[in-house]
Amino acid sequence: MNTLQISVIVTTYNWPEALDRVLSALSHQDYRNFEVIVADDGSTDATKAVIENHQKKQSYALHHVWQADEGFRAAAIRNKAIIQASGEYIVFLDGDCIPRSHFLSRHAQLSEPRWFVTGNRVLLSQKATREILISKLAVEENTPKQWLWLRLTGKINRLLPLIKLPGNRWRYSNRNKWEKAITCNLAIWRSDLFTINGFNEDFEGWGLEDSDLVIRLINSSILRKEGRHATAVIHLWHSQVHNYNLKKNLNTLNKTTINKLSYIQNGIGKT
Repeated sequence: MNTLQISVIVTTYNWPEALDRVLSALSHQDYRNFEVIVADDGSTDATKAVIENHQKKQSYALHHVWQADEGFRAAAIRNKAIIQASGEYIVFLDGDCIPRSHFLSRHAQLSEPRWFVTGNRVLLSQKATREILISKLAVEENTPKQWLWLRLTGKINRLLPLIKLPGNRWRYSNRNKWEKAITCNLAIWRSDLFTINGFNEDFEGWGLEDSDLVIRLINSSILRKEGRHATAVIHLWHSQVHNYNLKKNLNTLNKTTINKLSYIQNGIGKT
């Protein structure tokens, strides 16, 4: 039953071709009670055009939250999207990560009060990414044989995350672990995000704002549940992003860790 209202927050910046594939994949979900909010960190009108095209043809509600391009400010734009979200459960997804058709239904099944769910990803090769974007392939609907072929031909880096594992107890085994919990595939109750005041907007430049968020959730006794082997997404290839602010971001993360912070000032309430 699609009783849980989900808001999918898709973060993007100037890659409309990838965003087009992600928004198309969301139309193939076997879960229906959701909206999509594109958290746009200053993209040009090409991205706006893609969103407007999908707003006309998709059955799900699609919203566009934009901020001026003043450097990498993913924390700030995600906070703006959280405020606009109407769902009680937030699923974060990157604009270069394609969700398979059961992505949201499995996140809904794994949802549980006072727990956040972190999934993982399969990486596409540069060649496979180019083929998907040029031909607009619905890779989210691939059969197991197609995934196996992509692995054998080196077009994905691994197959195991796509295999659903039985049982549930093991999903609680890393409840206090923050490492490798990333916002390309992360589900959190909206109320829990407000408890810690959302993302810390002191983070600018690529990376670590998601680690900081997860650490503060754990410090608030909102713990980690594994979404691995259930919710894996397909990550399009792209060149490595340069983090121009890494030292400052590391210092901010260390303050959160050392001081065992949960609530921060420069968050949702500042947006």
